[in-house]
Amino acid sequence: MRNTEELTTFPYLRELLNRTDICTLATYPPRECGIGTFTKDLVDAIQKFTPFSEPSIIAINEEGAIHPYGKRVRFVVSQTDPDSFAEAAEWVNRSRADGVSVQHEYGIYGGSAGEYVLEFMSRVEKPMVVTLHTVLSKPEPEQRRVMEAIFGYADRVVAMVDAAREILATNYNVDTTKLRIVPHGVPNIRRVPIEEAKKQLGLTGYQVVSTFGLLSRGKGIEYAIQAIAEVAKTHPRVLYLVLGQTHPNVRREQGEEYRNYLQQLVKDLGVQRHVSFANRYLTLDEIIAYLNASDVYVTPYLGPDQIVSGTLSYALGCGKAIVSTKYLYAKSVLGAGRGLLADFRDPLSLADGINRLLSDPALRRSVEDAAFRYGRRTTWHNVAIDYLDIFHELLNRPRGRQLPREEKSLVESSQS
Repeated sequence: MRNTEELTTFPYLRELLNRTDICTLATYPPRECGIGTFTKDLVDAIQKFTPFSEPSIIAINEEGAIHPYGKRVRFVVSQTDPDSFAEAAEWVNRSRADGVSVQHEYGIYGGSAGEYVLEFMSRVEKPMVVTLHTVLSKPEPEQRRVMEAIFGYADRVVAMVDAAREILATNYNVDTTKLRIVPHGVPNIRRVPIEEAKKQLGLTGYQVVSTFGLLSRGKGIEYAIQAIAEVAKTHPRVLYLVLGQTHPNVRREQGEEYRNYLQQLVKDLGVQRHVSFANRYLTLDEIIAYLNASDVYVTPYLGPDQIVSGTLSYALGCGKAIVSTKYLYAKSVLGAGRGLLADFRDPLSLADGINRLLSDPALRRSVEDAAFRYGRRTTWHNVAIDYLDIFHELLNRPRGRQLPREEKSLVESSQS
């Protein structure tokens, strides 16, 4: 009898064995990065549907960094070394991977506007799907050039909200027929009674407002702290939890300057009893525990173009009442009664939303239920199916002459 390795050379048996080997280029745990967390969650979810697959990761390292990766990481590239990206592409081409997934965010790749990712994409000879974690409505010329090249090399491109389609069609010269919309995934979370969740964390008696994620100035936490100072006038038992350590890149370049500023602001406003910081990288279980204990979740972010937020997605998955500034992702997912929107850099606007939810239990329950229903549709289980459908569409295409990536890009650009 043939062994499993031999059996998978036959297409029909390969399908029966649910084998689809996908190699992913991305940051990856234990590197502390939101995209790394996204990648692990997505790969885990896909493997549940492809139990005989061998997912592999090409991990992107910061310059000089060494991380103790697990066995999934088969190749490591330095984000500042274009040659390592070219070597990674050659490794993929020799590997047994059926397709390639690229997680794209300008900041995790070296070169001008992260152009080193193109050193990889231009050489890959297998079907390739790129997930966009940033879509800028007003890109710099180099950012536009890189995005247009990504569309040229990719077989499919994934964005997480419909708003991305119009931005790409309006501001870039790209073939949007390649675009697919797949939401950000969320864990399949069991709802826990809030008083039970608070008791487990020693938060009984508090009205808990929270924000989690890696800390940086773009998160706008200072405006949320000012909002809490206003909320505390009406709700003296309010407690704002700022959960998460400083972003590693920020800490490396600026130390704890931003966190120190926030802590001084708390003292200046006299709200030490109403604001608490947890300066550590939270596990998934910790994130869910704190979300379950939160009456209101806040994202006071400052960037109007932000097209995705993993933290906001997780809050939706937990069925939380949310107050958020009006960045693109929040406007896209918080419609239909799933949350309240506030103005940028406006503590009173944030405070108004928080006060409304804390003062009106019926409104809060309505928002929570709407958020939870939306979250059910975007669990990692469902997101994994969407990604597998995209890869199967590519892998099942009629086999014709395969153009080299460079030639393919030129042909597609001339037709768009």
